[in-house]
Amino acid sequence: MSDFFPSFFIAPGHIVKIMTSNTPQTRDQKIIHLDMDAFYASVEILDNPSLAGKPVIVGGSSNRGVVSAASYEARKYGVHSAMPVVTAKKQCPNGIFLPVRMSRYKEISSRIMAIFRTYTPLVEPISLDEAFLDVTDSTKLFGPAEEIAKEIKMRVQKETGLTVSAGVAASKLLAKIASDQEKPDGLTVVPPGQEQNFLAALPIKRLWGVGKATRKSLSLMNINTIGDITNLSMALLTSAFGKQGEHLFLASRGIDEREVIPERTIKSVGHEETFAIDLVKMKKIKKELLFLTTKVGKRLRNYGMAGKTITLKVKYNDFKQITRSRTLASATNDDRKIFHESCSLLERSEAGKRPVRLLGISLSNLTEGTEMRQISLFEEEKTGRKRSELYEAVDTIGNRFGPEAIKPGTLIEKKGE
Repeated sequence: MSDFFPSFFIAPGHIVKIMTSNTPQTRDQKIIHLDMDAFYASVEILDNPSLAGKPVIVGGSSNRGVVSAASYEARKYGVHSAMPVVTAKKQCPNGIFLPVRMSRYKEISSRIMAIFRTYTPLVEPISLDEAFLDVTDSTKLFGPAEEIAKEIKMRVQKETGLTVSAGVAASKLLAKIASDQEKPDGLTVVPPGQEQNFLAALPIKRLWGVGKATRKSLSLMNINTIGDITNLSMALLTSAFGKQGEHLFLASRGIDEREVIPERTIKSVGHEETFAIDLVKMKKIKKELLFLTTKVGKRLRNYGMAGKTITLKVKYNDFKQITRSRTLASATNDDRKIFHESCSLLERSEAGKRPVRLLGISLSNLTEGTEMRQISLFEEEKTGRKRSELYEAVDTIGNRFGPEAIKPGTLIEKKGE
């Protein structure tokens, strides 16, 4: 096990589109979904204007990992978030690949969220670059929801130099879909009563929570658009898809009763990778597992959290997927501990016997606290303290200079490997 932790290596204009009857929401909500345009890439261009108009791809300069964000110039080549970096390089050989600078993105995000909160306390961040706002009561002070969205867009651009797209509707589902209609720098409004007209021609993949398997089954039924779903009864949908059928029935009609919740509780922290070439040798599989555990451990420490339940996800080359979990006696955010337990879970899989397409590690059953983990009765307090100090130093360097700046020596790419 120690062979995998030998050392750390330190490397030297606004668009407004109003959809103009159908099933209204049962509650008179005014929801705005705001989504920053190519956020990470836009921040990089903001900090280095010479990158403007060029295909900027954020996600690191090595072949490891996936694309975190791509400028609209890069998207013309088919590059998109979650795409393996190696694939992005093939599709966009002239792309400018940059490492993730999370601390900088968080800094800009906090300024943007502060703008949002001047219009309503009901702000639900979904990530650093998007949030839902419930402005139902704010309209008395700031005017119609559409005008609030316009003003927010103007302020974000003026105060940060970035653009944000907005969707205005009576529900979170519709506002989310609407914000993606006219990117970048767009504004789409779905008036109450026009939900089904708005959704009818859109592809089913635009609905939340509808995966590939469900879409394939619907396609076999000659159901290809959201509007097509409305021709099916609740009974037929639930018979074919169970609980998912009820979601399809309601969502296709624009019905979504979820409220905007200002505080979101993190339930799990994880990371997974899909590999361009299937992994066969156990040594390589464990090396990738180490990469994942260092990512997860760092995220937990950044959140000031630790987890008790470790879950390993393995997808084989035939797309069969399995998960294995273990709950520890005490919560941890220690890379070494997470890696050790993950390797034990790996032994309960067929990795090494069957080619592996995807690996994932997540920790749940989270508790707050910045302690690396409880020191067991068999560890000296001095050792535990030194380990905590080591991770603090490593995390600081990573936050300041990017994830490629410091990492376990085992993860250094070797020529011919």
